Amino acid sequence: MELSSKPLPLQTSKTGCAIVAVFADKTFSDDYKRLDSTSQDAINRLIKAGDFTFKAGQMAWISTPAKATYQRLLLVCLGASASELSLKDYTHSLQAIARTLATRPVGNAILYLNGIDALSSHTLGFWAAEVFSKQAYRYTTTKKPKDGVHALKSLQLSLPKAQNKAANQGLAEGEAVGHGINLARQLGNLPGNICTPTYLAQEAARLAKTDKRFGLTVLDEKAMSKLGMGSLLSVARGSAEPPRLIVLEYKGKTSKQPHVLVGKGVTFDTGGISLKPGAGMDEMKFDMCGAASVLGTLAALAQMQAAVHVVGIIAAVENMPGSRATKPGDVVSSLSGQTIEILNTDAEGRLILCDALTYAERYKPKTVVDIATLTGACVVALGHYASGLFANNQALANALLNAGEAAQDRAWQMPLWDDYQKGLESNFADMANIGGREGGSITAACFLSRFTKAYHWAHLDIAGTAWHSGGAKGATGRPVGLLVNYLLNA
Repeated sequence: MELSSKPLPLQTSKTGCAIVAVFADKTFSDDYKRLDSTSQDAINRLIKAGDFTFKAGQMAWISTPAKATYQRLLLVCLGASASELSLKDYTHSLQAIARTLATRPVGNAILYLNGIDALSSHTLGFWAAEVFSKQAYRYTTTKKPKDGVHALKSLQLSLPKAQNKAANQGLAEGEAVGHGINLARQLGNLPGNICTPTYLAQEAARLAKTDKRFGLTVLDEKAMSKLGMGSLLSVARGSAEPPRLIVLEYKGKTSKQPHVLVGKGVTFDTGGISLKPGAGMDEMKFDMCGAASVLGTLAALAQMQAAVHVVGIIAAVENMPGSRATKPGDVVSSLSGQTIEILNTDAEGRLILCDALTYAERYKPKTVVDIATLTGACVVALGHYASGLFANNQALANALLNAGEAAQDRAWQMPLWDDYQKGLESNFADMANIGGREGGSITAACFLSRFTKAYHWAHLDIAGTAWHSGGAKGATGRPVGLLVNYLLNA
């Protein structure tokens, strides 16, 4: 989609759709005042009849005069007022506009935002680009496109000349984040017979070829065995699909220590010998959404040529109940040298992450953040709105929480107290891989914390936020927005 911002007089602009704003305080934008009397009369009749109630995101199609240079006119309420417009109302309205335009054969549109001073020009551009980029995503890899769903080819913002430099920068950054989110969604939506550990490594290689600032290393089973990654390899034992440890490094123009992102990449999770119930098991293709978010974040940073140094580490496996599969009661040795009694093979994410987290030490990282669809317990605790956040450093936790708020991709901090560690005690190993039913997301994070003492670390449990179920089933691309915002400001 082409995105740009420049002054565009409403009276002479040629476009498939002109989008004009009104506000909940029943004031009109500067652009509304430039509409001809016929259009203004039609809008006033609509309001007088009570068919337009000034709620954020409410829209109405207005008949266009015969002499109009635009083909369609869309009236939208953006929020409270031009001087008190909230980011939440603005993005909610943008989402509504994007959905509506997808139902019409509108090739290009102009969004008139003159006179709005509650949000910065950069913010207006950034969120317009991110929202419309995400709306443009369609999953068509294994199905035909739906009839009657249209794609917008170009979106222009109309703003005063002095605001366009910042707005265009915002558009470019928002489009990059939208691209990263869509990449994460696409990888998450692919079926497990396509998106295997090998496929994820190939996707990382494709991404690495797009920018010379990338460096890629992929470790196979033999290399991981030589290093001593017994915990990670124990998860892959039952599958015919070979595991991969994927290391994709992006080095922008900076001399700073790297920030490391570690993604859980279980491309399909049956639970192993501790087999999951059949209902809903198809959604376990989404168990690699942490890995997908790492690749999406790196893609976004590269597209905006960010001056950051980030190492993405993806532990990619398939968890299957084959004849060689790890059994409950088995004891394995991790890369750190600590031994683990596996009481439940369906608590596999932490087993692959712990070796990846130990591997991260070699980069002498400034911070490490792992992202994982780790526990159903986190969904019980927080539902589907916030990702669970655990950290061994409060400054890092605060930075991630603030990034989530700014990106409208929120997280909520959970406790990581030593009191919970005793739940991981084992009679036969240094620790067990589960700590009981109560506080399951916390004991899972406590397990990971035992492998992160060498650096500042945070864990994002995205089990409740990585995908939607039901009729809207599909990957969300979270928390790419949070991670990009954090890394740009770290």
